[in-house]
Amino acid sequence: MTEEHPFSAAPKSPHRWLLLMMVGLGLLLVTVDITILLTALPVLTHELHASAAEGLWIVNAYPLFSTGLLLGAGTLGDRIGHRRMYLVGLVIFGLASLMAAYAGSVAVLVLARVLQAVGASAMLPATLALIRVGFADERERALAISVWACLSLVGAILGPLLGGWLLGHFHWGALFLVNVPIIAVAWLGTWFVAPEQRNPNADPWDLPSSVLALLTLSSLVLTIKTATHPPIDLGLLGTALATGLVAGLAFVRRQRRLPHPLLDFSLFLNPAFAAGVLGAVSVTFTTGGVLLGVSQRFQWVAGYTPLQSGLLASVLFIGTLPSSILGGLWLHHIGLRRLISGGLAVGALGMLVAAQALPWHPSGLSAADEGLGWLVAGLLLAGLGLGATISVASTAIVESAPPHRAGMASSVEEVAYEFGALLSIALLGSLLTGLYTVFVQLPPGVDATAARSISAALDIVAASGGALPDHLAHLGQHLPSTVSEPGLTGSLAAGNTAARQEAASLLVAAQTAFDRSYTVVMHLGAVILTGGAWITSRLLRPRQRAS
Repeated sequence: MTEEHPFSAAPKSPHRWLLLMMVGLGLLLVTVDITILLTALPVLTHELHASAAEGLWIVNAYPLFSTGLLLGAGTLGDRIGHRRMYLVGLVIFGLASLMAAYAGSVAVLVLARVLQAVGASAMLPATLALIRVGFADERERALAISVWACLSLVGAILGPLLGGWLLGHFHWGALFLVNVPIIAVAWLGTWFVAPEQRNPNADPWDLPSSVLALLTLSSLVLTIKTATHPPIDLGLLGTALATGLVAGLAFVRRQRRLPHPLLDFSLFLNPAFAAGVLGAVSVTFTTGGVLLGVSQRFQWVAGYTPLQSGLLASVLFIGTLPSSILGGLWLHHIGLRRLISGGLAVGALGMLVAAQALPWHPSGLSAADEGLGWLVAGLLLAGLGLGATISVASTAIVESAPPHRAGMASSVEEVAYEFGALLSIALLGSLLTGLYTVFVQLPPGVDATAARSISAALDIVAASGGALPDHLAHLGQHLPSTVSEPGLTGSLAAGNTAARQEAASLLVAAQTAFDRSYTVVMHLGAVILTGGAWITSRLLRPRQRAS
């Protein structure tokens, strides 16, 4: 028995391919802005004198607020028009990018990221909704959605590369200024080619539901961060957990009572819809963790520049490009089950292969570049699997919903991707730091603050009369001015021999602990993908007709 794929017709836009290009630029902006910061996080942490937790909030503020606002934005787009929502979102995103570029503190940068999230939450549901409006033919529409998904992958590839190059030539503010010309082109193009379509009788936007969703997610992130950062503050952990549970239950209860809910839970009764959501969450959870881990590990341990670590991380997304395109083309021949669950299974295998590149060596320094072949091969294999999944997950979500739920389905699709990224950064990013504090074995007499994070340990190495070795010398330019003195980087500084030995011992201990932390995170990614493959396979298994 073959799988069923419900598709619905939509009015056709005369400029549909140009429209796809314009909404694709907006999507490109958002994905680039996520991955560009993952690569730049070590530099931002030092430049803004941020703690490890503050550094994660710089990255996390965006997916947290965008996820909380996306559901409401989709419904609002149904009412006032997705074209208008997209144009307004571009303006807000552009202004927030300017604010972020000139931020002088962690607080200002986090606020700018929150405003970027507001703009992105208006843009993203509109992109898929406009595609659904513009492409009437089901096969043409499936191809358009696959191209849309592919563009998100291109953005993910460009982010680490562009970020690394910009950091090598300009101030970190250039990471955000690069958004401005793209926004200008996308806004003008959309103004002329996007169809104006709105439904004044569409479901109303429920502000309390959006607030409850945001409160639930914020509490979830705070719970994860508190639970994974020893010593654990039990009071804060309990408060965050209780708040999240109460807000989450209140959200669910409110949706069931509203005549026009922000989220119609009956959509998840459709196996294709549920499998698409789970597939999207699994993919972005894994890719976010890989990007964060690879960029930090190979900068902190192997001494790669941001550009070099970005090139290495982008291998994952290079693997996704061919499979994402082919997945959309072959959907009607292969079926959702094989592409979603099979893609996740291949991704899990790739993660296991990549994890073999980082065995637990007694010395992090001696193993800095060891096993790169395993890592590259594993990332390529994982990318091939995840690309097949991501290309059809969006199609499954959007096309499984009824036409009057188009905006809601688009919002859920975006929420799935953003939630995966949010959960990845919150959980895996926190685990990288939390496990580091567990694994690190500080030499006697070393400042205990070195156990908080590997960046704190490297600061102490550079400041303690020792120095960073040659392969980490480039980090000296991003250290606080009090420790970035001539002679402290590039080679061991002249000075007390005991201090130099202590610094060298601390360096090895910190790098070894971080290597072990990252190895655990890589294996956890494989476990998550394996679970996703099994569940989606069960959801999409053929149903036997009753005799």
